[in-house]
Amino acid sequence: MVDVVGLVADVAATRADVVSRGAVMKLSLRRTVLAVALFLAAGLSSAVTAQQQVRTARQTPFPQKPDWAKLEVETLHVQGQVHLIAGAGGNIAVQAGDDGVLMVDTGYEQMSAKAIAALQKISDKPIRTIVSTTLMDSHTGANAVFAKLGRRNQAGPGVGGRPNVALLIGHTGLLSLMTEIGRDKIAVERWPERQFSGKQIDFSSNDEPVVVMHVPNAVTEGDSMVWFRKSDVIVSGELFNEASFPYIDVAHGGSINGILDGLNTLLETIVPKFNQEGGTMVIPGYGRIADEHDVLEYRDMVTIIRDRVKAAIGKKMTLQQVKALKPSPTYEYEPRFNRDQAWTAEMFVEAIYKNLSAAK
Repeated sequence: MVDVVGLVADVAATRADVVSRGAVMKLSLRRTVLAVALFLAAGLSSAVTAQQQVRTARQTPFPQKPDWAKLEVETLHVQGQVHLIAGAGGNIAVQAGDDGVLMVDTGYEQMSAKAIAALQKISDKPIRTIVSTTLMDSHTGANAVFAKLGRRNQAGPGVGGRPNVALLIGHTGLLSLMTEIGRDKIAVERWPERQFSGKQIDFSSNDEPVVVMHVPNAVTEGDSMVWFRKSDVIVSGELFNEASFPYIDVAHGGSINGILDGLNTLLETIVPKFNQEGGTMVIPGYGRIADEHDVLEYRDMVTIIRDRVKAAIGKKMTLQQVKALKPSPTYEYEPRFNRDQAWTAEMFVEAIYKNLSAAK
C-alpha cells in the first residue's frame, strides 16, 4: 500500500530543500517525479483490483435468432459454493460441493453441450438436483439433458423403477402449466418430478440449507426463486432481469402486482453488507450479479411504471392512448431495458394495462 500522505510530505520537503540549496534541484525533481509516478501507480493498482473483483455476466438480452454454434458461455464464481453459468439462455446457478451438484435452471437445450463443458470446469461431481424457477425454454430447455447426466445419492434405480437420474424440483403451478401446454411441446422429461404446493420447500445440499420459495402470479403462476442460505446467494429467475423489463406471461397467470410482491419478498430476504451494497448476492434471470441496491432500483422502476399506467386507466384512457403517450410511461428506463425485441417496453405496458384493467 503506497503511503500517499508520506509521499506528499516528502515532495514538499524536497521542494523546500531546492529553495535553500539549489545544488540538489535535480535530486528534488527526480523525487517529485517518483512520488507522482507512485501515486498514479497506486491508483492504477486500485482500479485493476476493482476490475478483478467485478463479477458480471453479459448485460444484454439473448439474441432472437441465435447462431447456436457461435454463442459462448462464461462461468463466474458468485460466492460461497455458488457459481454462475451465463450465456446458455437464462442464467444457470450451480451449487457445487463434496456431495455433488445442484443446478438452478438449465438454459436452452441447444446450448447444453457448452453448458456441460462449463459445468465440468466447476465440478466433477454428479448432478444430484435441478430446480426450475419458471416455464420458459430459456430456463428449462435442457432439463432432460442434465437430468440424464445426473444421479441421486442412492443405490439402484429411481422411484418406481425409473432410471437413477437427477431429481427435478418445481412448484405445482409450474407442473400444471407444462401439463396444460402438453408433452408435444414440452417433453415429460422436462417436467418437475418433485413438486411443492405451499409457500416454500427446503432441504440440505452440500451441507447448506436451500430454500425454494414460490413467487405466485409473478411471471407465471408457477415461478420460484432459490435461496442458498450459507453462501448467501438468491437466484431470482425471471422475476428480476438485469437486461430487460420483467416479463409478464398474462396467459399463464403472470401479473404486475405479482412481480412487485415477488421483488418485495426478494428485498426482504436480502441482507446487505453496508449501505445496500454487498452481502447477499442475487443471480437474475439475465445479466450481471446484483445486490440489494440493484434490486431496489429495479423494484422502484417497476412501481413507477405500474403507477403511471394505473393513473392513465383512472383517467379512462384506452390502451392505444396509453401507448401513444409522450413521454411514454417507460421513457427514462428505455435506454437500458428496452433492448429485447421479444419483450419491448410497449409489450410491458400493454401487459400492465391488461392486468390492472382486468382487476378493476
